[in-house]
Amino acid sequence: MIRTLSLVTLLSLAAPPLAAQPVAPPPVAAPVEAPVPATVRVSLVTSEGAIVLALEKERAPITTANFLRYVDGKRLDGAVFYRAMKLSDEPLYGLVQGGAENKPKRVLPPIAHEPTTITGLSHKDGTISMARGAPGTASGDFFITVGDLVSLDAKSGQPGDDLGFAAFGHVVEGMDVVRRILVAPTSPTAGGEGMKGQMIAAPVTIVSARRAD
Repeated sequence: MIRTLSLVTLLSLAAPPLAAQPVAPPPVAAPVEAPVPATVRVSLVTSEGAIVLALEKERAPITTANFLRYVDGKRLDGAVFYRAMKLSDEPLYGLVQGGAENKPKRVLPPIAHEPTTITGLSHKDGTISMARGAPGTASGDFFITVGDLVSLDAKSGQPGDDLGFAAFGHVVEGMDVVRRILVAPTSPTAGGEGMKGQMIAAPVTIVSARRAD
């Protein structure tokens, strides 16, 4: 019995220890990129050159659909950029405004307001957005920013009208044209309250507005 135990013991002592096997780290999943929101392109051919817009049909569907109704109905053909609000010369900073000007043959009924707190957009350089009075009055007039104008975004919880303006796309080609419109000569006397000195003396014509996809 003793001899057998000793032999077993010797055999167990002689056996090499099992090498510790390295533990493989868990596989790292590749980061999943969020899909890019869908846009639709529109080309505004103006008397100063072409401006190509990417409109946020997924993130700002109401406002984009409204603008496309003007485009598809050729209601912007022959309209003008009539306002240049220049806030700074160096760097060039401000906005240009154009559109239907409430003319009966051009204008369509106003649309519901889509604030930037809902769309996730912001008034960065080259943003196209809707001009409006009270929320829900925007129809066929729009503006394009030169430089970041995030003060035009909605500001939840602020006193008064804190809903900002409805951004719905951005310029992808032709910011040089937008800048030329912004520096166009303006009339020192034309324009209503808050717009005096901002009305372009020789408005820039929108020759045509068409989908560009």
